[in-house]
Amino acid sequence: MENSSQYLFLASGVNNGEGFWIVGIKNCDENILDDTNLLDCHRKELIGNESAKEILLAINMNVNNLLNELRNKNYLTARPSIGIPFDIPLEILENIFDFWLDIYKNHEAWKACLGLLKVRKRISLTNLIESESLKGNSKKWAIKIETLHTYIPSSLKNEKLNEPMWE
Repeated sequence: MENSSQYLFLASGVNNGEGFWIVGIKNCDENILDDTNLLDCHRKELIGNESAKEILLAINMNVNNLLNELRNKNYLTARPSIGIPFDIPLEILENIFDFWLDIYKNHEAWKACLGLLKVRKRISLTNLIESESLKGNSKKWAIKIETLHTYIPSSLKNEKLNEPMWE
């Protein structure tokens, strides 16, 4: 069962009244929606187990980068007890899911994009793109990876107001 087929999926769910998104892996014999917490499956791809694990790792790293950036910019992103907050729109998650699933098909592109994603964990790729440090496909992929990290919620920043000192 080393490299048996698995479903890589993106689903929505609710746990204790709290909504969430989840990207995960299920055995191809299991129905994804058998999990009572899951409501709807938005993406489902049947692929090998090792491939599913690698793609899931990249998707999770991309989503964590995005969530950390939103937290650092003080945007409200409550962390659900399970999965990814509903604050992130489905379209953003679908774009991330589709990009990493598609790029995995080209081994050279996959390695380059995974390396860029690891760099993006520490710093924005914008300076590398603008300084012409990246050329050719690396630049093209860096632009795409940076785009996957550019979501800004329409809600106001989480700015804590200080209580007036005269009350």
